[in-house]
Amino acid sequence: MKITRIETCGLRGATPEGGWTHELRPEDVVHTLVAVHTDTGHVGIGSAFTSEHLVRGAIELLSAHLIGHDPREVERLTETLHQTAFWMGRGGALTHATSAIDIALWDIAGQAHGQPAGRLLGGRHRERVRPYASVLMDEPGPMTENLEALVEQGFTAFKIGWWKFGRVDARTDERTVAAAREAVGDRLLAVDAGGSEGFFPGSLAWAKRTARMLADFEVAWFEEALAPDDLDGFAELRADSPIPISGGEVLTRRQSFAPYIARRAFDIVQPDTTKGGGLSESRRIGWAAEDAGITLIPHGWNTAVGLAADLQLASALSRTELVEYKTGSAYVDELTEGGWRLDADGTLPIPSRPGLGISLRREALEAYGTRPGFADAEA
Repeated sequence: MKITRIETCGLRGATPEGGWTHELRPEDVVHTLVAVHTDTGHVGIGSAFTSEHLVRGAIELLSAHLIGHDPREVERLTETLHQTAFWMGRGGALTHATSAIDIALWDIAGQAHGQPAGRLLGGRHRERVRPYASVLMDEPGPMTENLEALVEQGFTAFKIGWWKFGRVDARTDERTVAAAREAVGDRLLAVDAGGSEGFFPGSLAWAKRTARMLADFEVAWFEEALAPDDLDGFAELRADSPIPISGGEVLTRRQSFAPYIARRAFDIVQPDTTKGGGLSESRRIGWAAEDAGITLIPHGWNTAVGLAADLQLASALSRTELVEYKTGSAYVDELTEGGWRLDADGTLPIPSRPGLGISLRREALEAYGTRPGFADAEA
């Protein structure tokens, strides 16, 4: 089996808001699908959290290390991509593109061996995993209505984030969390400050005070409380905080996570499989975290392909019992055949079909994709 070509497909028309100062518009392309084609007709699908232009440029540089190679040698190929990217943007767009390629290669490997990708990644510790409904903060009225509707849909875990949190005053922060807690009752509730936003104003003193406030509302974890590079701050915050501290969604490759794990700066690490290096890197980060008594819960503000990858990852890691579910996103809800359906207990079945266990909907690609037929197989 040999790789014959690699294609991209940006998603536009239904791009959800991200909570950023310069807000995303529906036509902005920040999620890009990648299809890896083979001479046997197998096609693997991956997803990158970055624009199609950047992914296409990265693939032009990387394809020489992929075309003609056996896609089942997943980690040899993706580690080669990382090793050859030092001079051309390792850690940025090249790593984001490599993430999508790695996911696609695991998809192919699973198809070729007739096994779900999670089993190849290490086994099936679980058959179902609980998704937490991930929503942006808002004024208490609209946010409460949204959360109550999600409770009705069957979600049992929630995360609210970004908006004005940490950017106005303590009263706004507490009022927002109080409204969310009332809406979801005693169900799991996490809070994301969005410290990876440019020029985030939250200080270490603010984060410490806020963590104590969040403890009063029994918040499950406090996410991105500081700027992503503030290793010393996170280590001090985690030592002081009465609730778990999480982060890492913008870090790329295992090497970036290593000092945070070594310093016990996080209780929960949150690599994004669609930009941190793919399933191969997320698995390695998960192993290192588990050895240090730290849990991995993947960041998943992306696509149905990214969610499928996170579900397979969750099956392969013993401590990963939650995945992020971006609610209200057409790129998550409409992209795959059959969609996603919660079980009665609020969990999602982990696909057991070979590879990622999903099939893309042509209608969705025609509606949102820049290249609707990009994943069609050719024997």
